[in-house]
Amino acid sequence: MSRKAPADDFDPADDTAGIGVSKPKIWAAGVPGVTAALRQSYDQMGVRRTALTLLRVNQKQGFDCPGCAWPEGDHRHVAEFCENGAKAVAEEATTRRVTREFFARHSVADLAGRSDHWLGQQGRLTEPMILRTGATHYEPVAWDEAFGLLASELNALDSPDEAVFYTSGRTSNEAAFVYQLFVRAFGTNNLPDCSNMCHESSGSALNETIGIGKGSVLLEDLYRADLIFVVGQNPGTNHPRMLSALERAKKEGARIVAVNPLPEAGLMRFKNPQRVSGVTGRGTGLADRFLQIRLNGDLALFQALNRLLLESDAPDALDHGFLAAHAHGFEGFRDHVLGLDWDEVLEATGLGRDEIDATLGDVLAAKRIVVCWAMGLTQHRNSVPTIREVVNFLLLRGNIGRPGAGVCPVRGHSNVQGDRTMGIYEKPAPAFLDALAKEFSFEPPREHGLDTVDAIRAMRDGRARVFLGMGGNFVRATPDSAVTEAALRGCRLTAQISTKLNRSHTVIGTQALILPTLGRTERDVQDGGPQLVSVEDSMGMVHASRGRLAPASEHLLSEVAIVSRLARATLSGSEIGWEAMERDYDVIRDHVSRVVPGFADYNERIRKTGGFTLPHAPRDERRFPTATGKANLTVNELEVLRVPEGRLLLQTVRSHDQYNTTIYGLDDRYRGITSGRRVVFVNPDDLAALGIADGAIVDLVSEWADGVERRAPSFRVVAYPTARGCAAAYFPETNVLVPLDSTADISNTPTSKSIIVRLC
Repeated sequence: MSRKAPADDFDPADDTAGIGVSKPKIWAAGVPGVTAALRQSYDQMGVRRTALTLLRVNQKQGFDCPGCAWPEGDHRHVAEFCENGAKAVAEEATTRRVTREFFARHSVADLAGRSDHWLGQQGRLTEPMILRTGATHYEPVAWDEAFGLLASELNALDSPDEAVFYTSGRTSNEAAFVYQLFVRAFGTNNLPDCSNMCHESSGSALNETIGIGKGSVLLEDLYRADLIFVVGQNPGTNHPRMLSALERAKKEGARIVAVNPLPEAGLMRFKNPQRVSGVTGRGTGLADRFLQIRLNGDLALFQALNRLLLESDAPDALDHGFLAAHAHGFEGFRDHVLGLDWDEVLEATGLGRDEIDATLGDVLAAKRIVVCWAMGLTQHRNSVPTIREVVNFLLLRGNIGRPGAGVCPVRGHSNVQGDRTMGIYEKPAPAFLDALAKEFSFEPPREHGLDTVDAIRAMRDGRARVFLGMGGNFVRATPDSAVTEAALRGCRLTAQISTKLNRSHTVIGTQALILPTLGRTERDVQDGGPQLVSVEDSMGMVHASRGRLAPASEHLLSEVAIVSRLARATLSGSEIGWEAMERDYDVIRDHVSRVVPGFADYNERIRKTGGFTLPHAPRDERRFPTATGKANLTVNELEVLRVPEGRLLLQTVRSHDQYNTTIYGLDDRYRGITSGRRVVFVNPDDLAALGIADGAIVDLVSEWADGVERRAPSFRVVAYPTARGCAAAYFPETNVLVPLDSTADISNTPTSKSIIVRLC
């Protein structure tokens, strides 16, 4: 029996008048985390379905949690999930359904006026839907007609490059490989993905410096580390299972330094609900040192630490043997950093010199150091130089290729890293295209395609006219909301492969398709029998995922089936075995094993308990596949981001009731916010200086060099202990403040963490 969604004639408004504010928490998880997880799970799934589903999350014979990309260890708890993982599973495994009757009651205009939270709460999509030219409502459409329409529009384009093929990180390895194969067989490399919006800066910096755009640590390295930096990251909300790993690292003797403009409850104290002490005791204090850095001050911090290391008379301050054997560019790097201006460092970081000197003491006392980071580092204009400086910091003491040490970019989406490994990339390497050509006997396009920002520009300018999104919520994940929405509305056809309703189904082209697909939790049975899929986590571990629930509707197709059937409808005369790949995913994995390095014997290895680890030359061999053949120390210019008087520097953040653009609820328990999302967190001293009262209602107005002011209206001011001169507010509500053309150098990632605003 289906559980009812909230009444579809009622939309609980995200009204500032109803927002509750209390003191922020100083610890994470514990009994409240368990209670919140079970409450939402019971509400969405019921008691029996909750038990059957949650006990299979992240188990070796179960399914991979869609909530984040944090890896699983060899020894797993019976309940191997966190609060937000349970919410993610409940959202997908909900018994609520969006049927043809729902669409008959609600026009697209009506849906467009609803909140993101309301749209998501309506439940699972159940059959393909079409919005025909001039229509006001979606209506059912047969799968064959939907594929025929999409194929017809694609083949009517003047060039394959007039189509955009977006991918979300929830897509499996198998679906991602087939998708990129179809797109390249069609004739374009226009494969933007969610990585363009988050960790592209990490990949750009790591490829240049160590030769591979992935992290170099495994879970075991955290347990061996002497010192762990957690920089620009909130694991308590975004990667809660990381807290268990940090707890174990502390038990093994590691010190933890948290670097963040916001105090985050999960890094203060963790009450592990898997332990009696986490339920009845005080839990574990995690961060030994909290550096409350000013937004965009991370480059200055790591340059300062690097200068102090160069100047230190400690005998092991530098690993001279490693630098001589494995590093390139030391002299230029050294000369640049020794010229660092301390006044600029202190202005950029907002820290005291004593705090930086004390952190140096932590560094000198540690032989094995890991630096973890997330989007707090990757979404600034200078994000790539910042991450290069983090690499410099690790290289100086030989902390790459050493057990218990290395770089650890913590990914969000559960398979965003696997998608890239499978070829979802607008700038594919020649070697990958050569292997693809050899395996499938066609010549893939060589010209680089469009990333996410460039895809929006192309649609805006009329150079792209068909959009297909596989997963995700493109409209809400992207910057400059008004420009993005206008760009999509200018398309001839927009199509979304989705499990649930979201904002992207309401911002549509002349015609629109909704193509509903199976979720990670559901059984995938094809003509060849039950299928498994695979994913790659943040640390390069590849493992199987097997859904066990009955599909939400008999009309759903898997992502592999959707892509395969679209390819057959679009590519007349194609000799690629699309039907065989749809019938049996082992066929896909056999192809992958011959195309993608590290996947030899894929089908055999993926069926082994726990999966397998992909090779990583810097970690495994201290071999650096860069242009110089060594790890590259780099020169990174420090430019202090100065804010005009009366303005603040704003960063966008997630609420605790949120995963990327999916809004589970309207509370942010750790920050003390209930029943709303339109809040802006500001330091009390800044409020006093601005003459603004705590609780006032303000508009956020961003100011940019283009002279255009962008406004996000009606936010409640919340006095909060953030760094002086800085503020924070939730995305996607504040995406409107970020111009399309304000992007990180090199990576082209939107600068969502460096927004100059005034409150008015």
